[in-house]
Amino acid sequence: MEKHEGRDPAPQGTLTPALGAVPRQQSTAPSAADIYLEVQRSPAFQEVRRRYRRFVFPAALAFFLWYLAYVVAATAAPGLMARPVVGAVNVAMLAGLAQFATTFLLTWAYARHARLRRDRAALELRWDTQEMTRGARR
Repeated sequence: MEKHEGRDPAPQGTLTPALGAVPRQQSTAPSAADIYLEVQRSPAFQEVRRRYRRFVFPAALAFFLWYLAYVVAATAAPGLMARPVVGAVNVAMLAGLAQFATTFLLTWAYARHARLRRDRAALELRWDTQEMTRGARR
């Protein structure tokens, strides 16, 4: 058997006949990977991603800073956090409950933003991509 310097002796696009395989058909239609890359580079997809980033990055940063402020205040100012507000409820308990409230508020705001600013465009991209990949499989 001849040695071919690291290359497969079978022509590209086929499997060796000894394995009982048939040659692959050369297709002129783009592959699904090509279609997804094309969609990813499209202005419509970039707009959906831009809208996503414009909401998520500032919201995540704001929430992280709010959480960090709570932890720092609890550590650096225990007297302030222990100050009673109403009965046994102190500033720390109110701030902790506010953490939960802002979590729910942020979730609601994210869902609303997605529904109003991204979902329709993303759904159109999805349908377009599915149509293109259906054509590529035929």
